[in-house]
Amino acid sequence: MKDFAISENPAVQAQLDRLGALNLPQGRFGLETIQAMLARLGDPQHHLPPVFHVAGTNGKGSTCAFLRAMMEAQGLTVHAATKPHLVRYNERIRVAGGLIQDDWLAALLKEVLDAADDLEPSFFEVTAAATFLAFARVPADACVIEVGLGGRLDATNVFTTPAVCGITALGIDHESFLLRPEAGTPGEPLARIAFEKASIARPGTPLVTQNYPTQAGAEVARIAEAVGAPHMLRGRDWWAKAVGNDLIYRDRMGDLTLPLPALAGAHQTDNAALAVAMLRHQSAVPVTPEAMASGIRAARWPARLQRLSPGPLTMLVPGREIWLDGAHNANAATALAAALADKAPLALIFALMANRRLEDVLGPLVSLISEAHIVPIPGHDHHDPREVTASGLIRDCQEAADVPSALRQIAANTDGPRTVLIAGSLYLAGEVLRLNEEVPD
Repeated sequence: MKDFAISENPAVQAQLDRLGALNLPQGRFGLETIQAMLARLGDPQHHLPPVFHVAGTNGKGSTCAFLRAMMEAQGLTVHAATKPHLVRYNERIRVAGGLIQDDWLAALLKEVLDAADDLEPSFFEVTAAATFLAFARVPADACVIEVGLGGRLDATNVFTTPAVCGITALGIDHESFLLRPEAGTPGEPLARIAFEKASIARPGTPLVTQNYPTQAGAEVARIAEAVGAPHMLRGRDWWAKAVGNDLIYRDRMGDLTLPLPALAGAHQTDNAALAVAMLRHQSAVPVTPEAMASGIRAARWPARLQRLSPGPLTMLVPGREIWLDGAHNANAATALAAALADKAPLALIFALMANRRLEDVLGPLVSLISEAHIVPIPGHDHHDPREVTASGLIRDCQEAADVPSALRQIAANTDGPRTVLIAGSLYLAGEVLRLNEEVPD
């Protein structure tokens, strides 16, 4: 499935239309195409400021947000590449602290698409190449780069000497790609995921990771040793835990007492801790504990347990709070359920992409939900609302044409839950932010 994007700028839309027409040739796996594209463009990936490369299943975007906020609190200029976009394609390319401007974005995409026309690139390869061109042409102190899918074969995995690599929480996701049969790869599913993610490791570059179940952890350690990447493992080389209102962090360089994140959810403490550990185990970009503390408080990441601000959607359910989250796999849904447990019962507005399992995402939430409203995901293949209803996972289940209609259904139940959760898809989350006029900037 293509990652559709639209723009109000005609010049950008013309290039996004070209992007939308691209297909990933069946059976093509590898970095040869992105490497050929970059070579034609002067290999911009080798001319970037120090790179912070982040892989993982859940928490990549939040960890990148913490890294960027902490370095910016230090007074540094930071490029950042994250995905997916929620409302505007520009969100994927943040140049020197701001989203890339339309005129330059259109020119960059045209340059890359023209240069790679005969190579049959994918949406993601073109995006990566345009991102690296932008980052190479504007001075900055650091680049924060989020892996898109996996790591080993991701279009971002072209750096030779990043400043540091990090791996967030691991879980089973994108099975058709990451667990496809391939000789020489681990057979145990989570170990295979770890193999794919840890393959961003580079010789001499610190690989900073969370602690994982036995087989997955062993695979990360094996790859780090084989590559020659110093492995900085949580629980062995660094420690972190929440104590009251503080994040207590410790490594061989000393102890830090930092604030808990402003981002909601206990899992964000783990993401912030990983970002701190990444900064502490690299030497290219010094950041003080004071800047780390300021960045942890300042970091924001849309559609990750975000409470919607007053706007056109919240006005439809006066007196109730609306929480938005893009959780779309089992691990993310479990973290979401833990974060909102004290707000139960919840009214759920839900949609899920067709390639996701309903039980993975709904299962962890079921005990918190007293009523559910199933909506489609505009422009994407999704589970039919009737399928969700027929699954029997949630008893009180209604269909709605769209999110505003679902909110009106909720408002009509005057005795219903006072907290609304919208979840199941980042594509749905993007539509919600657009409708509530909270476009990420």
